Amino acid sequence: MRIYKVGGAVRDRLLGKPVTDIDWVVVGATTEEMLAKGFRPVGADFPVFLHPKSGEEYALARTERKSGRGYGGFTFHASPEVTLEEDLIRRDLTINAMAEDDQQNLTDPYHGQRDLEARLLRHVSPAFAEDPLRVLRVARFAARYAALGFTVAPETLELMRQLSESGELEALTPERSWKEISRALMEDQPQVFIEVLRACGALKVLMPEVDALFGVPQPPAHHPEIDTGAHTLSVLQQAALHKQPLTVRWACLLHDLGKGLTPKEEWPRHIAHEFKGLKLIKAVNERFKVPRDCQELAMLVGEYHTHGHRALELKPSTLLELLQSFDVYRRPQRFEEFIAACEMDARGREGLEQRSYPQADYLRGAATAARSIAVQPLLEKGFKGPELGEAIKRERLKALKAYKENA
Repeated sequence: MRIYKVGGAVRDRLLGKPVTDIDWVVVGATTEEMLAKGFRPVGADFPVFLHPKSGEEYALARTERKSGRGYGGFTFHASPEVTLEEDLIRRDLTINAMAEDDQQNLTDPYHGQRDLEARLLRHVSPAFAEDPLRVLRVARFAARYAALGFTVAPETLELMRQLSESGELEALTPERSWKEISRALMEDQPQVFIEVLRACGALKVLMPEVDALFGVPQPPAHHPEIDTGAHTLSVLQQAALHKQPLTVRWACLLHDLGKGLTPKEEWPRHIAHEFKGLKLIKAVNERFKVPRDCQELAMLVGEYHTHGHRALELKPSTLLELLQSFDVYRRPQRFEEFIAACEMDARGREGLEQRSYPQADYLRGAATAARSIAVQPLLEKGFKGPELGEAIKRERLKALKAYKENA
C-alpha cells in the first residue's frame, strides 16, 4: 500500500498558494485492507474512504471509461493493480495530475510542473473530451488563476469547442452546472469564466441569453464601452473587486438580458429592456435550479436597476413603491444587495470605474425614513385591517416627502 497526495493540494503548494483541501490516492490496496485500518467507506460509485482520525478523503487508485452521456456516464475500476500513472491520466488538467509521497517527492508523468511554469491549462489526455463538466471546470480554473497569467492551451480550447458542439453539455444536470457556475462566479476574476465559455462556444449552449449580449451596442454617452456583453463582464469584474456575495454577482451577470431582445433598428437605445429581460432571467434561473435568494435578487435587479440609477429624481410615491417591492421592512439585506448591484452596474463602464455613486446613500436614507414609521400610534387611533395598511402607507409617503425635501 502506497499513499500519495494528489491534485489541487500539490498544484497549489507548487504555486505557493495556501492549501485547504487535501485529496489522497491509495495505490496497491483493497477495500478490505482499508476497512481493516479503520477507514470508513463513503463512495457510492467507487471506493472512497474517510481517514479514521483526520476525516480526509482517501480514494483507491482507479481507471474509468465512458459508458454513457454526461458527467455521470462512466464505469470505474479500482484494484490493487491500478498504477499511480493510470489513476492520474484520468484527471482533467496536467496541473491537477501530479502526486507527492510523504517525502514530497513529485510524480509528474504528464508534465504538470512544466505547464505550471508556462502558465498553461492543458488537458492530460484525449479522454478529457468524454466529460462535459470539464468545460466548466477549465473555465473556472482560468478565472481562478488569470491573475497569475494562466491561459487555456489552444488544443484544450479546441477540445472544449468540440464538446460544446457535441450536445454533451445538455446532458449535465442543473445541480452540477450550478455548482461550477457559482464557484466560478466567486473567483477573483469571474469575467474570465464567461470569456472562456464564450471562446469555446459553451456560453451559447448554456446561457444563450448572456451570449446574445455581445455585439449589441448601447448609447456611448452612458456606456463608453458601447458593447453590452463587454459591459456585463465589467460589471461582474467590479462585483469581484468589491468582494460582493454570490447573490449580487449573479444579479450583475443577468441584469441587462433584456437588451439582447432589442430589434436592431432600435439600437443603441433599449426601451423597457428591464421588463423585457424578466422572462429571460426567469428562464436562466429555472435552467440551473438557482437558489431562491439568487433568483429573487436577479429578478429584482433586472426590473429595478434603472430606478436605482435615477433614485435622486424619483417621486416619493415611486420611491415608496420601490421600497415596498423589496420588502425593506422585513428584508433589509436584500435591498442592500440591490444597491450594491446598482453601484457595480454604474462602475462597470469604461473609464467610470472610480465614479462616486451618491444614489447608494440616498436609497439607504429613504429606506431608513420609511422604516421609521411606528405602527403602534396608528393602532391606538383605531386603524385596523386594510385601513391600517393604508394609514401606514400614507405615513411612509409623508416621511419620504420630508426626506426628499431635506436630502
